[in-house]
Amino acid sequence: MKLAGAFLRLIRYPNLIFIGITQFLFYFCILFPAIHPEVFFADEFSLLLFLVASSVSIAAGGYVINDYFDLNIDQVNKPERIVVEKHIHRRWAIIWHWVFSTAGVVMGFYISFITRNWLIGFSNVICVLLLWVYSTTFKKKLLSGNIIISLLTAWVVLVVFFFVDYFPASIIPGRQMPAAIDEQVHRRIMRLAFLYAGFAFVISLIREVIKDMEDMEGDARYGCKTMPVVWGIPVAKAFTGAWLMVLTGSLLAIQFYAMYLGWWWSILYCTLLIIVPLLWIARKLYVASVAGDYHYLSGAVKFVMLAGILSMIFFKVYQS
Repeated sequence: MKLAGAFLRLIRYPNLIFIGITQFLFYFCILFPAIHPEVFFADEFSLLLFLVASSVSIAAGGYVINDYFDLNIDQVNKPERIVVEKHIHRRWAIIWHWVFSTAGVVMGFYISFITRNWLIGFSNVICVLLLWVYSTTFKKKLLSGNIIISLLTAWVVLVVFFFVDYFPASIIPGRQMPAAIDEQVHRRIMRLAFLYAGFAFVISLIREVIKDMEDMEGDARYGCKTMPVVWGIPVAKAFTGAWLMVLTGSLLAIQFYAMYLGWWWSILYCTLLIIVPLLWIARKLYVASVAGDYHYLSGAVKFVMLAGILSMIFFKVYQS
């Protein structure tokens, strides 16, 4: 049981559950009601399960390889949370990385073979490669690693949109092609996909920089050129605070549109669970000074990310 618990910590199982929730919510709350609200296609859903499983597998492989290469840094920053070598041998860690990554790529190409949408298969290969070079190279470089992780976080949403958007009607009788959907509806779905992907990118970038501030001691010791190490904590705080204000301002603007639609419960939810917490995080970030402060803020940002993704439910509620 102790080994099983260590393995679950290694693959960051709460984050994997979060990925699955994000993709299922986007499909069932935004895509499904707009594309074919009255017909449930079991074959399409089975392929969606493969898509979610492939995303989760690739992410799990990425977490494993990250811990594999970060062993020395983690011994400084979080010695009590180390799994590689302490509970799982490094050789098994690299094996598990390739098992998860290969499974994700194979499932991606299976989806591509069935749907003739080769974007899914090749994008999974790119994700695996990006996670590898992130762990070996770009994590130690200024902003590069932060941007890679933020892009991959945004892709969690976008890959579901592209999966459904290019699903051939010939595969499932009765399945509408995107061209057969009202063009205005299709544009709205695309806007929502990029809206949530943009939210995921920005909130992930904020969290990555806060984590860099938390891990500054170990990063500096082993030559990582993260923003806090290169430019200092004040600049990193200013950078993060600016993005917090950009995100908050954008969300406030969206609430005005929600007022026009009369989505009052959605406005209340977003205000109390997303906008107010973002302002609170900005205030706490200003006075944060030790690693524990940044660790707490990182968790708070993760809560906001979850609240933002769960807001997809309101599209199902108000459009049903």
